[in-house]
Amino acid sequence: MVGQRFLEALTEAEPRPPGLRITVLAEEPRRAYDRVHLTSWFSGTTAEELSLCDDAFAAEHGIDIRLGDPVETIDRAARTVTTRAGHTVGYDTLVLATGSYPFVPPVPGHDTPGCFVYRTIEDLEAIKAAAERARVGVVVGGGLLGLEAAGALTAMGLDTHVVEFAPRLMALQIDDGGGRVLRRKIQDLGVTVHTDAGTRAIVDRAGRVAGMVLSDGTELATDLVVFSAGVRPRDRLARAAGLAVGERGGIVVDEYCRTDDPHVLAIGECALAVDGRVYGLVAPGYAMAEVAARQLVAGPPDPDRTFTGADLSTSLKLLGVDVAGFGDAHGVAEDCVEVLYSDPLAGVYKKLVIGADGRLLGGVLVGDAEAYAQLRPLTGSPLPVPPEQLVLPAAAGPRGQLALPDTAVVCSCHGVAKGTIRAAVTEHDVVDVPGVKRCTKAGTGCGGCVKLIGKIVTEELAAAGIETRRGLCEHFARYTRAELYEIVRVKGIGSFARLIDEHGSAEGPDADGCEVCKPAVGSILASLSGGHILDGEQAALQDTNDHFLANLQRNGSYSVVPRIPGGEVTPEGLITIGEIARDFGLYTKITGGQRIDMFGATVDQLPSIWQRLVAAGFESGHAYGKALRTVKSCVGQTWCRYGVQDSVALAIELELRYRGLRSPHKLKSAVSGCTRECAEAQSKDFGVIATAEGWNLYVGGNGGTTPRHAELLASDLDHDTLIRTIDRFLMLYIRTADRLERTATWLTRIEGGLDHVRAVVMDDALGICADLDELMGRHVETYEDEWAATLADPERVRRFVSFANAPGVPDPTVRFTAEREQIKPVLFERLEVRGR
Repeated sequence: MVGQRFLEALTEAEPRPPGLRITVLAEEPRRAYDRVHLTSWFSGTTAEELSLCDDAFAAEHGIDIRLGDPVETIDRAARTVTTRAGHTVGYDTLVLATGSYPFVPPVPGHDTPGCFVYRTIEDLEAIKAAAERARVGVVVGGGLLGLEAAGALTAMGLDTHVVEFAPRLMALQIDDGGGRVLRRKIQDLGVTVHTDAGTRAIVDRAGRVAGMVLSDGTELATDLVVFSAGVRPRDRLARAAGLAVGERGGIVVDEYCRTDDPHVLAIGECALAVDGRVYGLVAPGYAMAEVAARQLVAGPPDPDRTFTGADLSTSLKLLGVDVAGFGDAHGVAEDCVEVLYSDPLAGVYKKLVIGADGRLLGGVLVGDAEAYAQLRPLTGSPLPVPPEQLVLPAAAGPRGQLALPDTAVVCSCHGVAKGTIRAAVTEHDVVDVPGVKRCTKAGTGCGGCVKLIGKIVTEELAAAGIETRRGLCEHFARYTRAELYEIVRVKGIGSFARLIDEHGSAEGPDADGCEVCKPAVGSILASLSGGHILDGEQAALQDTNDHFLANLQRNGSYSVVPRIPGGEVTPEGLITIGEIARDFGLYTKITGGQRIDMFGATVDQLPSIWQRLVAAGFESGHAYGKALRTVKSCVGQTWCRYGVQDSVALAIELELRYRGLRSPHKLKSAVSGCTRECAEAQSKDFGVIATAEGWNLYVGGNGGTTPRHAELLASDLDHDTLIRTIDRFLMLYIRTADRLERTATWLTRIEGGLDHVRAVVMDDALGICADLDELMGRHVETYEDEWAATLADPERVRRFVSFANAPGVPDPTVRFTAEREQIKPVLFERLEVRGR
């Protein structure tokens, strides 16, 4: 990557040196490719898609690229190099960009078949081939690449262990608190983590890896081992040629990337910079590449273009977990203070290190690194708002808004400042992130700044009065949720992978989607494509609640909510629920939605609880999903002397018809047997009130923080017309609403409001009612209870464990105390401010 960046910088330079001829001698059989996103190869990204250099680039600039023929010797006196194939090539200036090699601990058996490193596409091909006949895999190294390797093994279905010599994962980038949160989140994903553990030996049986012995004598049975314990600079050529190298390796260079031979430069991971570091990150490598290119085109050394060091800020997503560290992440500066927010249950840890003079020195973010892009550029500057406002969740108070100066470096990989991005919009008519990438290269490195770039572009366009699109996220920047729904429906797309390939963008560190688009698309696929939400790719799209088919509560336990249509339940049903709650020690509460919630279940208890509920005839209440929750009712004319219709029977019918219906936001409904409105139907997404002539239908109501009464859509409907109208209303809402948009908000947003909706669903003004009817009909016909289907499949049930390596063992951190003769969760203190 650094060598390719050097070529780009060299060819972009003006004026181009006369008679410049460039020859690239490469060891690998393919041209430069994106190693930062190497892991995406396992999820379907091809080697061609990872490539950073195509035929057109080489041809346009007359670059002679020779693959699979590495340099073997350098003759500095003759200024020639000789390749493995015996070719001798002369040079005026030689640039060494030989990178690094994986460090493999010299333990007995490290070269046994079944041991791999994680560095090249060929390495990945070998790991994949071995994984096809393996059950267990071990990764040695809990750093960035090690955790990526663990994610790849897990995705291939292996029981995966990570063995880390340090006391925590990612020891260089994050502190103890962040390491604990990261470890827990990684373990929640099924990876077994061993820290403070070295590798004593690889067990070889019958010429293959069969296990690993840890430093404490523990033996792990495994079928393959991936070493990812760090890298070492590839400086063999330089050593043999007599160039100076560091005591611990690395070709010694000055601030202009020159070795002690003025005709030889070294850049990237093979070089030892003037600050005594060998940088293994792409951003410093790119900076060195540009400095080296400058030396070749600008003549005398340019004091404004030197490389004297770089920070080790990092932001990435590991196994789906956001992790970032920047500046003085460990708080080593004298008299600094740390502002901490930690929520172990939610898996969020944030720390800001503040200097004695109030300047931001660094920080650590785990579980939620959204603020990284704005905080990192402010490192070394005073914070414009109190630091606690930058770490507390939005629910805990007002969030601080940071205004970056134009000089703030937004893209550290390419050194692009905010002012440059703004200028791309205002001076070069750029209107989106891809345009910024083409114009400035910002966002084309690790991709961690892409979200911030999008925000800056949007702000600039808004300031200029230019309308911007409301794309779902950066991966589907051109499409709203409603547009994606139509794409999936019309093209019959059945997978997230196909949708993002054909209509999205798989760039940046979240190339496989983000927490915004994955659940949104998962909901669309569940609505249109069918299939169980825990099957195959769909399982990875779900958020925590849907992933475990239960509501996650404050102390890490879950609530169980069986469906009770219309609130009608038999004494036997009540007894069953009571017995289950008693036997599992659950807290019980009757809700305002006419259900009985049972709180305090651990993940591993959920299948056992549901086994008994399903046997007694209960179904999932979908209290965990963006789906229909309840259809509340009064007792209606059957028992009430004021009732004019059978509200209970209609409520049951509606709840059974729309059960499991996935939507942009949760849906609630109610049916009242008369205008006395005991079921509170006018505060629901759709509510029905009985009249002497039929049923009145109200839509768009909700409670919550912005209560809103529903509006009357139609009056005195007969039964069949009522059902058909609700069908069409719900399907129109599901098709056209934005992500997490309630029906109330949707009605006020769409052009024409309620009148438009009435014209569409009752008068077929758009001619789509047949389509809406067909969609609802398909939902009703294909519904299945998700919990019953889960229990029928042992593979699905296997997901419900607190610890992947100890099935059936409850999480000991989920604790309770007693209150009013029932259990009550024990919570943790969450905010701490401490000085050093």
